[in-house]
Amino acid sequence: MAEDKFMTRREFIAAMSALGGSVAVAVALSEIDALRDLIEAEVSVELPEVVRESDHHTGDHRHSWGMVIDLRKCIGCQYCIYACQAVNDVPDDMRWNVYLPEVTETGEPFHMTRPCLHCQDAPCVSVCPVEATYVRDDGIVMMDYERCIGCRYCQVACPYDVRTFNWEKREESSGYQGEWGQAEIDQRPRGVAEKCTFCVHRIDRGLAHGMVPGVDRPATPACVNVCPVQARMFGDLNDPNSPVSRIIDEQPTFRLREDLGTEPNVYYVPPEGMAI
Repeated sequence: MAEDKFMTRREFIAAMSALGGSVAVAVALSEIDALRDLIEAEVSVELPEVVRESDHHTGDHRHSWGMVIDLRKCIGCQYCIYACQAVNDVPDDMRWNVYLPEVTETGEPFHMTRPCLHCQDAPCVSVCPVEATYVRDDGIVMMDYERCIGCRYCQVACPYDVRTFNWEKREESSGYQGEWGQAEIDQRPRGVAEKCTFCVHRIDRGLAHGMVPGVDRPATPACVNVCPVQARMFGDLNDPNSPVSRIIDEQPTFRLREDLGTEPNVYYVPPEGMAI
């Protein structure tokens, strides 16, 4: 359970007091209160009422949804992972967001997080024998759980190790709900592959109500909303004024294993000390 991972407020105060300095305690408390406010804001996100069925098979070709993860900012809190687990009702043994501590060539530690990269030339799509995995016109790589036959070819073909397989039928929730968000999609059936969808249900419903993904919280992936340091940004790569387009245009970025030609829609701002 997520509640076991953190110090309580009382424990935090005691730890800071032991270090001495009431100013340090006050500053730390203000920061932890700000983090709680951020988490509560994500938990309380309400999706607008659905006014039409989302066309998951096509999307809108005018958009190309992408994400930027700033490795200079990421503090390794894993809030993005916990929010994803809650909203998508994913158990711990099937994480859709992968977290791995890494070090640069100069030995500087940094925190690497990796959702599905939503490749435009996705190996998982080309190997699927029943077209259960496909790329929408807006660049989101999706799963059709009714078509999936559980062969796991997509999982083997993914060079980024961001696909999981649902081995068991579940009755219980992932356990992250309440503190980190509410489950917003149905649990997947036993025997299918799963992965990050950029919270496509939020994107489609938000667009139907005139919202802007990456700007309006109800239309933005949960992992982006909950980040306390704004290390994750989301938006339309086709829009030069979107948050992600501006970062890519103004700062050095890289994509994982670009040599494979997969054309991922997730970009990274490198940490200090990393050569790109």
